[in-house]
Order: sequence, then C-alpha cells, then structure tokens
Amino acid sequence: MMPNTSNDQHCVNIIKALVMDATRQANSGHPGGPMSSADMAYVLFHDFLRHDPQDPEWFNRDRFVLSAGHESMLLYALLAFSGHLDIADLQAFRQYGSRTPGHPEQHMTPGVEATTGPLGQGLAM
Repeated sequence: MMPNTSNDQHCVNIIKALVMDATRQANSGHPGGPMSSADMAYVLFHDFLRHDPQDPEWFNRDRFVLSAGHESMLLYALLAFSGHLDIADLQAFRQYGSRTPGHPEQHMTPGVEATTGPLGQGLAM
C-alpha cells in the first residue's frame, strides 16, 4: 500500500529526509533499509496502528516491533511524526545517552515496544 495523497507523500519524503539527515549527522547508521521501508511504515503508523503519545503504555495500543534494529532511524522518525519524540531527539541519533540509540531500546525511548538488534529477532516475540 502506498501513500494515497500528496500530503501523505510529503510526509514520507520528510521521513526519508530525517533518516538521511540523522545518519549523516551521526556519521553512522544504516539509511538504506529505512528509506526503502518508509512508505509502508508510514501507512501502518498513520492509517492502522492505534497508539497514544500522551500514554505510551496504553494497554489497548497496537505494538510495532522493528525486528531489524539497525533500521532504528525509521522507527524514530515515525515516533517523532506521531508525537513520541521531538526533533532534538532525532538530532541526537546514535549519541551516547540519547533517547535515540543505534538500535531500539524499550525502556529508553517512548513508543519503542521491544529492544531489537539482530535480523529476525522479532519473529520470536
């Protein structure tokens, strides 16, 4: 499923720009996966997943587990779009002690449902 309006496509383009900017600024990261998954992930977050940035532990929320943890910047951009993170968090991507580490960490970043890293790890969840 692709974004169906010009506004949706604009949002996807912003997500891709955030991914490129953050990985460039960190001089580290994996931009390829997030760039290729941005359309699909945006549609999931925008049209299907139920979540509340004011209550990230809401019992009835949908859970999104990014099994390929090295694509974390995609998740962080989506969390920023949905109100869980702000631009300052994205600018601190992969910095020691930031809320946006190189791989998602469940209790460090609001909206992250599982700490992931190796490819396929999410299959067991």
